Amino acid sequence: MKNKYGNRRNKNKEREQRKTQPDVEQTMDAGVKSKAGQSGLKKPANTKLKMVEVDEKPETLRVAEARGEVRVSPEVMKRLLENSLPKGDVLAAAKLAGIQAAKRTSELIPLCHPLRITSVLVEVVPHAENNTVEVKSQVKAVDRTGVEMEALTAVAVACLTIYDMSKALDKKMVISGIHLLTKSGGKSGPFRWEENV
Repeated sequence: MKNKYGNRRNKNKEREQRKTQPDVEQTMDAGVKSKAGQSGLKKPANTKLKMVEVDEKPETLRVAEARGEVRVSPEVMKRLLENSLPKGDVLAAAKLAGIQAAKRTSELIPLCHPLRITSVLVEVVPHAENNTVEVKSQVKAVDRTGVEMEALTAVAVACLTIYDMSKALDKKMVISGIHLLTKSGGKSGPFRWEENV
């Protein structure tokens, strides 16, 4: 039968063992630091995420345009121009997907603000001469922050829709060249993509 003195001795013994055993978290942290030092990597100074405050900014008309393309096989291009792909009208579906994606950008990109979008235009143009489908978007909003991400998201999702609706015939399609063409409105001023820069 254990008495209170025996219990006290056991607790003291456990405390001593804890003191002599290295802390697992400290050991792991030290290992990470030493590996980072060996590889030349620096531990990031700020690992916190936050949504930028825009309440002090004035509401202005914000406009952004973006572009991208999908390279397809000759067979897909032929079927696309004939509107005979298995899933239906690819060009119409890609347009609609791009518009819908622009409106839901803040749900997809974690730190984007939900914006009061006033207009979304998406163009989907097949170019038979080089088997590419060009996608362009223009997004407008009257708000406190820009619509660049909305324009880029519209293009990206429209391109993915083209891939999805054509993949039964060609899984080697390549989505490329997604980039911002222009932006206007806001403190940073206008931006225009220069092809030769």
